[in-house]
Amino acid sequence: MLGIFDSQRVSRSLISHSPNRWDWFLMPLILAVILGIAFGAMQMSRPFIVGEPTPISLDPVNLPYYLLRTMLRMFTALFFSLLFSFVFAAIAAKYRAAEKIMVPMLDILQSVPILGFQAIAIAPFIALFPGNLLGVECAAIFAIFTSQAWNMAFSLYQSFRTVPPELNEASRIFRLSAWQRFWRLELPFAMPGLLWNMMMSMSGGWFFLVAAEAISVANQDIKLPGIGAYIAVAIETENGSAIAWAIGAMLGGILLYDQLFFRPLLAWADKFRFEETQGETAQHSWLLDWGRRSRWVRALTDSFWNKLSSALGWFALDRNNVTEPTKARFSSPIWARLWDAILIVAVLFACYELMTFVFAKAGWREVLHVVSLGMITLLRVLLLIGLASLIWVPIAVWIGFRPQYSQKVQAVAQFLAAFPVNLMFPLVVFVLVTYQLEPNIWLSPLMVFGTQWYILFNVVAGASAIPNELRLATDNLGLKGWLKWKRVYLPAIFPSYITGAITASGGSWNASIVAEYVTWGSTSLMADGLGSYIKQMTDAGDFHRIALGIGVMCIYVTLLNRYFWRKLYLLAESRR
Repeated sequence: MLGIFDSQRVSRSLISHSPNRWDWFLMPLILAVILGIAFGAMQMSRPFIVGEPTPISLDPVNLPYYLLRTMLRMFTALFFSLLFSFVFAAIAAKYRAAEKIMVPMLDILQSVPILGFQAIAIAPFIALFPGNLLGVECAAIFAIFTSQAWNMAFSLYQSFRTVPPELNEASRIFRLSAWQRFWRLELPFAMPGLLWNMMMSMSGGWFFLVAAEAISVANQDIKLPGIGAYIAVAIETENGSAIAWAIGAMLGGILLYDQLFFRPLLAWADKFRFEETQGETAQHSWLLDWGRRSRWVRALTDSFWNKLSSALGWFALDRNNVTEPTKARFSSPIWARLWDAILIVAVLFACYELMTFVFAKAGWREVLHVVSLGMITLLRVLLLIGLASLIWVPIAVWIGFRPQYSQKVQAVAQFLAAFPVNLMFPLVVFVLVTYQLEPNIWLSPLMVFGTQWYILFNVVAGASAIPNELRLATDNLGLKGWLKWKRVYLPAIFPSYITGAITASGGSWNASIVAEYVTWGSTSLMADGLGSYIKQMTDAGDFHRIALGIGVMCIYVTLLNRYFWRKLYLLAESRR
């Protein structure tokens, strides 16, 4: 009954506010978005029988419809990625025992290729919705989710761990509960970096869109209406004009959600920056300005924020208590060692089960061969991340200090980050075949083409969060050149850079599947590496060897994160 009364109160509030011209400007836009979502949702639940063909037309007139279906999947995956990030970061950042499980698990999940998730998830989702396309849609959304969630979760976790001590002390003085501290301190502090990583995650979804919408597992070929399936058919038929149309549709979609979604959010989130935001450096959004001038939109948003403010008091602390309740922790060394022993046993049992499954078809010789392929991919990843860092860190700092320029390059950076490497296959195949170049060398840059932007976006977010007072003090002290970078810029952006580098590294391992095995029509180019091995085994439907390849990749990524990136991350955390 309370929800009905609230709806009636909002309706009366809207009626009492006569619409102004901004309402009339926004109303067609809002109605178009609602109708598009409703139409797309209806098409996602049509009847479907496994094995029946799902034709994809390359006629450009179908691209708006395909773009709608693709964007619905991506925003649905983004919503669930955001929920996952909230839960993961809140638990992992606060509880040491949970952190011991969750952070390594995130490293493993980040290293599992999208094809690995898809091979496991497609059958259960289809069985969950028999005779309905919704099962395949859920499998595609889940695949896109796996390309978005890990980056956002790690970014939020890193932000929660680096909240300034003075803000934590203020939250204790104001007697904020864990629920209130999450919404009033931790999430607002993390908001600027989270939004940049949401943009990067959307771009990551585009990057793996072909694998998500053109599902091919164990000789089962299913193509969902969307830009990814359109690109897959264009590649199969060697249709260059269709590739060009797909690039144009992608650019239109990215500009659309940049203007209607991310740009307003970035402008709104400027108020959460740790330092005072200067008017001339703040983000701007025409849609946010229209919404603030609209009477109906203001009435709706005011009602929403009032409800949210009241919800923050649900789990408030008792003000009569003198001390804040302490969290339950494994304070005893005995319990901590017991917990570690349980984790070790669980890991050993999982490894035993994996080895039993793998050795049913593969022998030690093949295992050693796959390990050597992983070493080749590891060397590629480290070399490419190093080169990308040298190029993009200075550029990202320059952009972060100039928000007026960052708004201009924001959509361009999103487009480049979202550009699926599959669209470069025609050019790559033509150049390598024409000039007889070595695939082991010249296919390698494709691995970092879509993942280098994790470094750019995270460092931009870190540089934009450097207080203006610190930059002015640096100028007053006369620091210049390398000394300024060494003493001010690099220490300030280091936590953000490490977050970007970890996610870029994990993304590069994933990208090796499409970068080390390039196909254009009947021509295929293969480089030696773990990604190429997993791709070949996936096409063949050999689940034992798929498990072997994914298992070796998880081991490499986990060890790299544990003994290299994590050490750098702890160093960044200690210098916050």
